[in-house]
Amino acid sequence: MALFADFIANEKPIYAKLDEESHFPVLRSYAVGLGLDSWEARFFQNSWHEHEYDYVIWAPIPYSAQTMDRNNRNYVAPGDEQDVPSTRFRHWLGTDQLGRDVAAGMIAGTRTAMLVGIVAMSIAALIGIFLGALAGYFGDERFSISRIRLVLNGLGVFLAYFYGFQARSFALSEGTFGWEIFKSLVLIIAIMSLVNLLAVWLKGKGVWSQPITIPLDLGVMRLIEVVNSIPGLLLILSIVAIIEEQSVFYIMAIIGLIGWTGIARFIRAELLRVRNLEYIEAAQALGYSEWRIIARHAIPNALTPVLITIAFGVASAILMEAFLSFLGIGVAAEEVTWGSLLNLARSKFSAWWLAIFPGLAIFATVTVFNLLGEGLTDALDPRRKQ
Repeated sequence: MALFADFIANEKPIYAKLDEESHFPVLRSYAVGLGLDSWEARFFQNSWHEHEYDYVIWAPIPYSAQTMDRNNRNYVAPGDEQDVPSTRFRHWLGTDQLGRDVAAGMIAGTRTAMLVGIVAMSIAALIGIFLGALAGYFGDERFSISRIRLVLNGLGVFLAYFYGFQARSFALSEGTFGWEIFKSLVLIIAIMSLVNLLAVWLKGKGVWSQPITIPLDLGVMRLIEVVNSIPGLLLILSIVAIIEEQSVFYIMAIIGLIGWTGIARFIRAELLRVRNLEYIEAAQALGYSEWRIIARHAIPNALTPVLITIAFGVASAILMEAFLSFLGIGVAAEEVTWGSLLNLARSKFSAWWLAIFPGLAIFATVTVFNLLGEGLTDALDPRRKQ
């Protein structure tokens, strides 16, 4: 439902034949959104339903989440009489105050919920697995780095942040957010790659080539304690308050940046056990690099608790997004989410459909991911396998 939301609920046709020309408006809207195409004037001047098509295929729900039906404003209930041209255009789950279709809003909310849960936990998983693996495998005494590499990487982090985010703040706020973030990440990777190549070239230059032992385990654990000591909701509200432009993408990033600590602790504990097993010692005896051993042998055999944590984390992220949307925080006013639909129900207590349907969707989704986490716990339990 989240993947094919635009094909399920949309005021644009999926396929249309107009003036002997074939059009795919839903697919074309993706190109228009990325700035790769534009609509003709006739599609601006008239509504999509006003054209005289030779042949047309509509979405099952002929409304998008932002489509306003002026003939069915002021909270029309699902069972009320509706001013629609045919049963095809009936609002089966009712409308809100502006005449927006609740069913279309539920579909859009499904995409937002899944996007927040999966993207936020993907960010958390990348950070948690990386830091937890370093802490668990190297400990406090096994990781050493040359002085020149340490200095250059510190400089690289500063430059990557400045050129990836600070210098591109206008592009991030005004352009297509996903595409601009991708370009920032490419720029950051390029900067960090260049400083490390420079560090390799300068490695044998005198005193700067001397190694320094870094207590990674101690540093990562102290960082986890610092992050956990700050209430997550308070931190999110504080960050969202200083962001000028509200967007669900900021919510994803913030939840991901504070949700990695549990993943890091679990994978650290697993790698403390795995790093002393025979196959790791065999890989070291064969001369494999430490990074290859971590990526190819240690981490894949330590992901069992991480998968369980991610399943529960997705449910928590969806609940957090719904709570923030309910408060009207962090999500743009034009975006329709399950939480924003619940928020509309506060101003009209008799509009029961604005509370029941989003509430059931949140309950069902969170329950499914919690059951998935419990199922993974049972399926991956080594005692059960024995």
